[in-house]
Amino acid sequence: MGGQGAFVATQRIFSVFAPATFLLVNIRRSMVATSIAFVGLEAQRRRLRSQIEARLNTVLDHGQFVNGPEIRELEARLTDFCGAGDCVGVSSGTDALLMALMGAGIGRGDSVLVPAFTFPATAEVVLLAGALPVFVDVDPETMNVSAATVQAALGELGDRPLPKALMAVDLFGLPADYSELQPLCDEHDMLLIDDAAQSFGGSDRYGKVGALAPVTATSFFPAKPLGGYGDGGALFCRDARLGDLYRSIREHGQGRERYDIDRIGLNARLDSFQAAVLLVKLDVFEEEIADREALARAYDACLAPLGSVVLPPRRDGVQSAWAQYTIQVDDRDSLRARLAELGVPTAVYYPKPLHLQLAYRTYGKGAGSLPVAESLAGRVVSLPMNPYLEPAEVESVCEALRRVFET
Repeated sequence: MGGQGAFVATQRIFSVFAPATFLLVNIRRSMVATSIAFVGLEAQRRRLRSQIEARLNTVLDHGQFVNGPEIRELEARLTDFCGAGDCVGVSSGTDALLMALMGAGIGRGDSVLVPAFTFPATAEVVLLAGALPVFVDVDPETMNVSAATVQAALGELGDRPLPKALMAVDLFGLPADYSELQPLCDEHDMLLIDDAAQSFGGSDRYGKVGALAPVTATSFFPAKPLGGYGDGGALFCRDARLGDLYRSIREHGQGRERYDIDRIGLNARLDSFQAAVLLVKLDVFEEEIADREALARAYDACLAPLGSVVLPPRRDGVQSAWAQYTIQVDDRDSLRARLAELGVPTAVYYPKPLHLQLAYRTYGKGAGSLPVAESLAGRVVSLPMNPYLEPAEVESVCEALRRVFET
């Protein structure tokens, strides 16, 4: 059979089997999608397991589980990585933020500017230090604080004393614009602190996160771009002399001798085991950041033609660490439900701004006072940001996105 007859026969065969073929293709796609990991820790663990176990065995052998040699090795490597003056490993990103305030003497009677659209730790540490948070709205494009939003917050203070610090958050991995925030802080004599819990590994044209602000705090929570296997964090400073102060604070305020206590401090040490894990992960960190960027660009290319979705912000000359790939949509719940049906996991960071949280309502001005943060909280949704996704898995996610948005 040839020519037109073959074509007609082929069409008949396809008409019989097309429904089953379509079903099988979609079952296969669904099976691929259900295996998609949101973060990718398991794949990373498979890749690095032997190196991590060797490092952990070294800690077991020397037995210095607190302040072991891995701590100083990690601090030195992180300092070199980002170009800071010094780095101090600590027990969590939250403790790093608290220590930044304590090191600056910020406490009772003081206030600190913090964005309303972020994780609670940013405001939590201000209150733990004895100071008061002043909530700031965020820029609608970058979702970070900007000079304009900070100026607006300062203008609403009236006769109240100026805040002692601005705690800027690099939301979802995108560094805030420190080139515009620093002059503003200098003008008003405020310490600029970079809350880089999500952005370590990012950079702008002036340098890497860790050296963009006078003081930078980051987190090594497992899901972060550089994460351990438990809690951990680091405090970076441009002025290397601050490193000794932060080491004293993390050791109960210890002075030159163990039982000489020079100041009020914390028990905020980073464990040797966590430092050992992080040293291995640091070996592949820049490669993973590049893979995160590639995944973000694949999502951009998929979503840009679809409309009805706001893509994550980008700034010229700025590299995000892509802790999350976060889009904005009008009907978030429907989107999440349909993607879940197709096996694509999603997450929401953050469903309620801080000034509307029960614990912080006293310090804010209620609903409607920070409209951008309130709008974002109802529109943002994050897609899998896993640098270990295979090309077929990326295509599976993109196909699911196309099916949802096109219908």
